[in-house]
Amino acid sequence: MSAFEPLFTAEEMRAAEAAYPGPTEELMERAGAAVADAVAASWPDARRIAVWCGTGANGGDGFVAARLLHAAGREVEAVLVGDEGRVAGDAATMLARAREAGVPVRPFADTAGGRADVVVDALFGTGFSGAPRREAAAAIEALSALGGAVLAVDVPSGVDASTGRVGGAAVEAARTVTFHGAKVGLAVGPGRFHAGRVEVADIGLAPGGETRARRVRADALELVPRRGPRDNKYTAGFVCVVGGSAGLTGAPFLASEAAMRAGAGYVRACVPASLAPVFAGRFVEVTTSACPDDGEGRLAESAADAVLEAAAKADCVALGPGLGRSDGTRALVRALLDRLEIPVVLDGDGLWALAGHLDWVFSRHAPTVLTPHSGELAGLLGRDAAWVDANRLDAAGGAADDVGAVVCLKGADTLVAAPGRGLLVCDLGSPGLASAGTGDVLTGIVAAFLAKGMDAPTAAAVGAAAGGVAAAEAARRHGEAGLIARDVVEALSPVLS
Repeated sequence: MSAFEPLFTAEEMRAAEAAYPGPTEELMERAGAAVADAVAASWPDARRIAVWCGTGANGGDGFVAARLLHAAGREVEAVLVGDEGRVAGDAATMLARAREAGVPVRPFADTAGGRADVVVDALFGTGFSGAPRREAAAAIEALSALGGAVLAVDVPSGVDASTGRVGGAAVEAARTVTFHGAKVGLAVGPGRFHAGRVEVADIGLAPGGETRARRVRADALELVPRRGPRDNKYTAGFVCVVGGSAGLTGAPFLASEAAMRAGAGYVRACVPASLAPVFAGRFVEVTTSACPDDGEGRLAESAADAVLEAAAKADCVALGPGLGRSDGTRALVRALLDRLEIPVVLDGDGLWALAGHLDWVFSRHAPTVLTPHSGELAGLLGRDAAWVDANRLDAAGGAADDVGAVVCLKGADTLVAAPGRGLLVCDLGSPGLASAGTGDVLTGIVAAFLAKGMDAPTAAAVGAAAGGVAAAEAARRHGEAGLIARDVVEALSPVLS
């Protein structure tokens, strides 16, 4: 199994279906059978099943499922949403077969009230985008009001399969049965939060296919270079962490410890001189360099020379954790981005400094990885965080092109975009990662992987995977409710062993 799994857009699915050599109704029969099997397996005791069908191919899949569930002895009703005159091709064939088999088919207008144990959502398929029209939105709301568990066919209706965007009313499914391969919109928010548990069903299309987006699997952790018998602390990867300020001493500590637990052989933290005793008391394996500060517990612009000296033999610099915000820290970020000729991971207050100055990164020759959350990315793009959350795919890809760097947009699904390249999606995150400091942990992991020689997009994506898998392991040990960043750090070494 590959470390990266294809994620299909609507267009890529159309290409896969167009290459099928047999009658297309065979694909519809297999898709509907997979849906019926999923209903039977997931809800074996459910008697009343409502299958809501649109007028397109997705509705055709629903009619097949309704016919097969009816034949299995379930109490099934099909509801047609839309003008029956628009049902054509294979979908019309499956509608006729359902009626011939005795499945009652009612128009949406005749479905006031009613209840169901299970509702099959076969309204819209992968071709949907935008916002549902009035009747479709009303149907989604009525479907949801039936009270039964919802199984979505291919994608929940109202979710854009190619982007995960939700423009209006959308079905909240307990399960989604999707065909041939997972869709981008089932892995990227907000669409992924509507999908429930996703099952991919084989309907007989040729395996594989080129996709622009790929999902990062846990297998990707095997790509991380391990320490070999001939390695020493420098050849295993040297990371320099630049940050820390009054009240924010924990951030560089977490980033540094995470880099070491992720396999870096040597980590040095460049911190404000006035706070150096604090860091020296906390660090054991990590060395510290006391750099000029501004008298208020923040690194000064004049610290650039000291940082460059400390990082002279480093393989990567993590810039920004707990750095603080001032004109001096902004000037320091500019100077370091201009003068460092090794990979840089820019996070936290380093991203704040970059806002309005994207050219500082665009002009660099060495790789740069930005690790923003939605609010930080919004600041870079001059948008608001709500827009980023609603358009994560476009936001990450657009930022990568605008900045000329790899953008690792953190979240329940972490998106890694690189200029002119495809998108990597990591949905291995745990709710336990919604905790202060876990972003600093990710910065340290990515910096360690870059220091080990991994290319920037892979380092960012596999770094997100490592953090997600470590969080799941930490949750097993400590529970998810009170998971803290240090728990994730401690779990890193075992999951990378």
